[in-house]
Amino acid sequence: MIEISNVTKSYNGKVNAVDNLNLRVRDGEIFGFLGHNGAGKTTTIKMITGISDQDSGSILLDGIDIKKEPLKAKKQFGFVPDSPDMFLKLKGIEYLNFMADIYDVPIDLRKDRIKKLSTRFSMEHALGDKIQSYSHGMRQKIVIMGVLIHNPSIWILDEPLTGLDPKSAYILKEMMREHADAGNTVFFSTHVLEVAEKVCDRVGIINKGKLMFCGSLDELKNNIKNNDSLENIFLEMTKDE
Repeated sequence: MIEISNVTKSYNGKVNAVDNLNLRVRDGEIFGFLGHNGAGKTTTIKMITGISDQDSGSILLDGIDIKKEPLKAKKQFGFVPDSPDMFLKLKGIEYLNFMADIYDVPIDLRKDRIKKLSTRFSMEHALGDKIQSYSHGMRQKIVIMGVLIHNPSIWILDEPLTGLDPKSAYILKEMMREHADAGNTVFFSTHVLEVAEKVCDRVGIINKGKLMFCGSLDELKNNIKNNDSLENIFLEMTKDE
């Protein structure tokens, strides 16, 4: 579970990038976080993951305060950033073992997980190659595999489907559903409304740092009098005031 309470973040003391945000992402659900570029999505994710501190309010991950107990809180989640261009000099298998070492994953357990993940993402024949030789989609897959190596209860994914081929995107969406159905939490940002509509149990729409809506897509559509498309509803909620 992710619990965000009265969280505010500003840069240089100017306009709030996130303004008094209150949000609860429950166990057992896939939660989509929607908003235009600059709406506050990335700032929120940076605070949830402990990359940035909030100015006020609290963020709890499975009941653990990310600001007060950062190391303990960070063991609860796996984070896929929006760019997979990292550790390019390492071979795929070296990167996965590095991530497993960070989270103290036992040798036998990590071997089993690496085998299962690499097979599922069709990466087993590329693990001996350096990441810099990978395509963008392959880099995205190796980062996702590294994130999942310690089997975290909370997945935090920033535009995770970008660059993935259709088969890999389908597999990741399938894994997200399996993870949530097992009683865990999936939080992911996306600007692809079609993906949100097909995958998410609930969504949050943020604009100018404020949460404009939080609920199911059916609830969102029921709030609109005319039978409008999700895209038009989203554009209406996030238009400039």
